[in-house]
Amino acid sequence: MTPSIHCFNATERISFGEPATTAVLKELDRTDSHRVFVLGSRSVAMTPSYQAIVRALGKRCVGQFTGITAHVPQSCVLEGTQAVRAAQPDVLLAIGGGSVIDATKIMLVALKKDLSTPTQLHEAAGFAASDGSVRPADAAQWLRMIAVPTTLSAAEFTWFAGCSDTTAGVKEIFGYPMTAPRAVIVDPLVTLDTPMNLFLSSGIKAVDHAAEFMAMLNVDPSVDAFGTAALALLSKGLPRVLANPADLDARLDCQRGMAMSIRILEFGARVGASHAIGHVFGAHAGVGHGYTSCVLLPAVMRYNKVVNAPKQQMIAQAMGCAGMEAGDAIEQLVRSLNLPTRIRDVGVKHEDFQTIADKVMHDFGIKNNPRPVTETSQLLEILESAW
Repeated sequence: MTPSIHCFNATERISFGEPATTAVLKELDRTDSHRVFVLGSRSVAMTPSYQAIVRALGKRCVGQFTGITAHVPQSCVLEGTQAVRAAQPDVLLAIGGGSVIDATKIMLVALKKDLSTPTQLHEAAGFAASDGSVRPADAAQWLRMIAVPTTLSAAEFTWFAGCSDTTAGVKEIFGYPMTAPRAVIVDPLVTLDTPMNLFLSSGIKAVDHAAEFMAMLNVDPSVDAFGTAALALLSKGLPRVLANPADLDARLDCQRGMAMSIRILEFGARVGASHAIGHVFGAHAGVGHGYTSCVLLPAVMRYNKVVNAPKQQMIAQAMGCAGMEAGDAIEQLVRSLNLPTRIRDVGVKHEDFQTIADKVMHDFGIKNNPRPVTETSQLLEILESAW
């Protein structure tokens, strides 16, 4: 018998399919919120969807910060925190992909703890609780966020975020339960403005979530149920979006699959080597997280097969590829979306492999890999096979 505990974070509501311009207003009315500060990136702020949401807010919008950049460097977190602090909002509205939503989470930590320097930010890094269901005694005093995701990164469904120390070339994790968005507005319309390669590659990140969770051993049956459904939606939906970018039903299927894939965290599953190496690729070499999954996940599946072959058969079957190896099924999907499949194609240098492997050994994800990774030579094996 394998005991398990299901843990749920502080998110109260998830809206699927309703236009963000109306869903956001309903959430503000529900919570009696009147002062909204909007956060995004410069590219997202130029899109019709972002601008339509800001217009819908009217006088409720008390400020904007659109200086969030990829991989969430400390500098943009601190600059955004200063802008939010000056505006004194009663809720934050994050519109964008994983970097925007992660940066907003860390700003919430900085606001609560009155952080204003890189050193203070570094000292606040880490997990403040064992899981997202642990509410602090001062939970009611935290400023909260509403998230409108524009990609399939799934950052909006977690209570932790990564922030890059650009000097050290590493990413630090901030795990604070009250940073989970109070509400998530999942609207396929806002993804129409997202570049196709970004949408599709973030979809492979969602595949990475489901596959690595399902690949774990001795987990709750809910993991396989959610993972199977998520992989089916994603493996069918992503090619449909590529074939017809205006297909909102296909985009919503991808969003539902993404949400199901990340919610597997609630059942106790954890990511492994693909995510751990991907974290380092992002901080060390500036590779987008979706692309890290494209080039790493097949190799990690092949490396782990000696300990979890039956689980990998389930993964391939869920993707409509019964009889194939899971690594081959994932690589086939990536290639069909015209995305990179080799490390050499995403800007990582071969001569950096040892440095990357050394950094990965300190990432929390590597400790959960189903095939234990205890030395850098094992990581080098994975990297070489994906080169």
